[in-house]
Amino acid sequence: MEGETCEGETCVANDEATERALDASMTRDRPASTAQRGSFLGFVAHEMRNPLSTALWSAELLVRLSTEERGGARGEKLSGMYLRSLQRLRMLVEDHFLAERLEAGGIPFRMESVPVRETLATVAAKAGVADLRPDIEEHLAVWVDRGLFERALDGLLAASAREGSPVSVDARRVRDVALVRVRGAPPVPNALEVPQKGTASDPTGRALALHMVVRIAQALGGSVSATQEDYLLVVPLAAAGTQSAAP
Repeated sequence: MEGETCEGETCVANDEATERALDASMTRDRPASTAQRGSFLGFVAHEMRNPLSTALWSAELLVRLSTEERGGARGEKLSGMYLRSLQRLRMLVEDHFLAERLEAGGIPFRMESVPVRETLATVAAKAGVADLRPDIEEHLAVWVDRGLFERALDGLLAASAREGSPVSVDARRVRDVALVRVRGAPPVPNALEVPQKGTASDPTGRALALHMVVRIAQALGGSVSATQEDYLLVVPLAAAGTQSAAP
């Protein structure tokens, strides 16, 4: 107010309190979906900022090392940190933008008959799942976009194989859909809800994997759900007599 004076950190504290009050007021006035969207993007930014900061810090230290040190134990350690951070960031970026493009309808689909058993084996090998226990109905094929189906399986395996947990995958046909049940590390509470500020971080870089799976399931005309023990992905069956190309 005019004529008001303050000393030290008092004005700063008052300014911060005012900002918090204004922010709370604006949040109350915004539609819930807008506030939730902002909270989600805040979570995404936080998840991406951490590995990016580590990568930049590692790169800066590597640049300062002498040629001899760069080729030694310290250089190898920093290079490893740099690589792991970039890999984590890459997975976050890929999961995030795939989910965003699906939500915006920005990806053309190529629906085809895809064999579940062979596709699961391919995805598990790429993901490095050490202990996979598949039980797939023989000749089971689904009518999906192959790339999206692979990404959905990858996301479920990533969530279920946390901390080296063994993963079992059971897939069966029921009427005109395929039920793919994935069990491993127990799903966390609200595992399939849109992440928000305060959602637990994931040091492996797969904090957005399940969010991506939800978007994929919706795009393929199916669904995904979670219990306290497992995940269930439901997708359309391939029509009888449709040829299943090898993955």
